[in-house]
Formats: sequence, C-alpha cells, structure tokens
Amino acid sequence: MSEKVIIKTENITKVYKIGEIEVHALRGIDLEVNDGEFIAIMGPSGSGKSTLMNILGCLDTPTSGLYLLDGIDVSKLNDNELATIRNVKVGFVFQTFNLLPRLNVFQNIELPTIYSHKKSNNKLKKIYECIEAVGLKGKERNRPTELSGGEKQRVAIARALINNPAIILADEPTGNLDSRTGEEIMAIFQNLNKQGKTIILVTHELDIANHTQRIIYLRDGLIVKEEQVKNPIIAEEILIKMPKLEDKLVEKISSN
Repeated sequence: MSEKVIIKTENITKVYKIGEIEVHALRGIDLEVNDGEFIAIMGPSGSGKSTLMNILGCLDTPTSGLYLLDGIDVSKLNDNELATIRNVKVGFVFQTFNLLPRLNVFQNIELPTIYSHKKSNNKLKKIYECIEAVGLKGKERNRPTELSGGEKQRVAIARALINNPAIILADEPTGNLDSRTGEEIMAIFQNLNKQGKTIILVTHELDIANHTQRIIYLRDGLIVKEEQVKNPIIAEEILIKMPKLEDKLVEKISSN
C-alpha cells in the first residue's frame, strides 16, 4: 500500500428533499483512503452507507463538501462528466451481479470497454486476463443463466477490472452467496488487493469486514468509529479448512 491518497472527502453532506421535508443522509464525512488499501464500510440500515457509496462511485454528487478521486475534484461535475469519470476510474461489484442475461461471460466483461470509447490494441488480451484472474477460464461463452451465484459474481468482478479502475466498490458482494462461495469471492478480492488494487467494500457482516485492513462504521450519516484490522482473516486459509459442496454430498450419500 502506498502513501498516495486515492480518495479524500472533506465535510461531505447529502440532503434529500421530499416535499418540504429534508432528509440528511450524510452529515459531514471526512475520509481518506490510500492507494492500494482494502477497507470495509459497516452500519445499520439508514446509516448512510449506500449514499456514501453512490457519491464515492460518482453515481451522485454531495450537497456540500469536497470529494477528490485520484486527484480530480468530482464534487461539482455534471452528469456527463461524472459518467466519464465513473467509467474510467471506478469498477462496481453489486450484490445482485447486474449481468445482462442475453450476453455471455465474455460480452458482459467487454461491456465497459464499449462504453468508454477508448481504443485498445490489446482489448481481447485484457478480457482473457480478467477471465483468468477470477477463475472462469473455459466459461467465456456461457450465459448468466448457465452460471452459479459465485460464478456470476466472478464475472461481475472481472467486468469491474476491465478498464483498470483506480478503485473497486463492492456493495454486499457476498450477500447472496453461501459461506464457501463467499470466502472464494473474498479470496479474489484479497489477491487483487495484493496486486495493488484499492477496494472499498460495504457489508453487514463483521466476519466479511474482518477480511479487510480497516473498518469504517457509519451511523446517522456520520463516521462514528474507525479501526484497523490487526489480523485480517485470510480467505485462502479458511477455504483449506472448509469442505467443498461435492464433499458434503458424498458424505451425505455415504451416511445414507
């Protein structure tokens, strides 16, 4: 992890108006994330996690305050400028995968390169590198309906990587997965982080947060606590001890 600050917010607020009522979703967020850091954001429903992620991901702008992403002040950009920054600087991984069902694995991963309008002589090579990085070699032509939940999330991670973004934002990426598959996804994130990727992960699960290096706790639109994870859980070590699904099936059949 370098000392370069990739994300810096100063007194970020977000106020939504519903008729004459003002809802203060964020009340003054000061946050710094270094290049190559892996952090988790936790908090109860209504704490401001989703609002903060939307702002960090350039899906929304703050009502007030400063937001610098990789040295660029994105606080006051218009929608078109935000879309450009979002496509180049941010990779998204969602709980519900958000894959296009009519496209196969290769095409889903390719999609952000089409929207970016950037010419690349090695696009095919990059797509196959991303496919291999998430362990999906041989699944390139499969459609989402032919994939397990864990495989769909691997496609989503590869899609997030394809434009080599400054940060990866993962919103409850293990929420729809069983325990072993969740660990497999966390192992991918940890390996990407070892390679220097900056990752910000939202989760309700403390066990998942403890796979990261630092945990940010939100409540009522404020950061109420922040702590370093002294001994992060290493997903690959946990996976060695966890039985695979096929092992469980064999054990169940044998017992019958």
